Amino acid sequence: MLPVIVVHGGAGHIPKERAQLSCAGVREAARGGYGILRAGGSAMDAVVEAVTMLENNPAYSAGRGSVLNVKGEVEMDAIVMDGRTLDSGAVSAVRRVANPVQLARLVMEKTKHLCLTAEGASQFARAMGIPEVPEESFITDYARMRWKKNLAPDANPVECEMGKMGTVGAVAVDTEGNVACATSTGGMTNKMEGRVGDTPCIGCGGYADNKVGAVSSTGHGEAIMKVTLSRLILFHMEQGRSAEEASDLGLAYMKKRVQGLGGVVTVDPKGAWAARFSSLQMAWVAVQDEQLHYGLHAGEHFTESAQEQS
Repeated sequence: MLPVIVVHGGAGHIPKERAQLSCAGVREAARGGYGILRAGGSAMDAVVEAVTMLENNPAYSAGRGSVLNVKGEVEMDAIVMDGRTLDSGAVSAVRRVANPVQLARLVMEKTKHLCLTAEGASQFARAMGIPEVPEESFITDYARMRWKKNLAPDANPVECEMGKMGTVGAVAVDTEGNVACATSTGGMTNKMEGRVGDTPCIGCGGYADNKVGAVSSTGHGEAIMKVTLSRLILFHMEQGRSAEEASDLGLAYMKKRVQGLGGVVTVDPKGAWAARFSSLQMAWVAVQDEQLHYGLHAGEHFTESAQEQS
């Protein structure tokens, strides 16, 4: 049963012409993370590797490909959490850092704090020897097109979020039964400058506890924060629910209570996992026992060998 990694590429509405890109990227990232686990690496190493690969892939709103704020700039959020110690690290509204998830891990390992934001996060990155990269390197033609479209006076706020490539995240349990999570995002399309969503907030964008499991969430950040979705799901698991049941309960509560849609990947310390969503789509992949499981639409569950390249 162990090890296991589950990866998502964001919940929402993915245009048909971009769906293949999203599905291919999460499969590649899941294989990368699983390779670390199979070689005896830690759950933390695996989720950071998977999310780093997704940040480097312009098909998602994280790292390269991040959506733009109202000023046409990139501000990114990320979190990691170690289920063995409950240590966590996060960054918010960070700029010109190629891999925010790696900076979040450094916050966890090299500071006494849980979250650094904006210029403070940038100063810490420089102190850690992380080079700044040009802002233009994050901005894709697709992100710029959507930014301009959504600036229009008659832009529909619902349609503004349709078609955006999503937040990325991963959860894993290693051969020693340790769990970890990592989540990274460019945030909400045309957000106000300085807006911080659920991703870097502990218990919202992610949570990991060896006694229960790990969750990484995606969806409408303000709704996720209102119900602390990741921790809510783990609460249901503490009450004896399975990873899948708990994920469905948490998502159903968020939809009913605050009309929020989203998705999660969840794992428990024994290797049971779930990838569930209330949105139209969520690209997800799980790897366990050398089998790769994946899907995009509700009810989809395909499998192939983890060794196959697609």
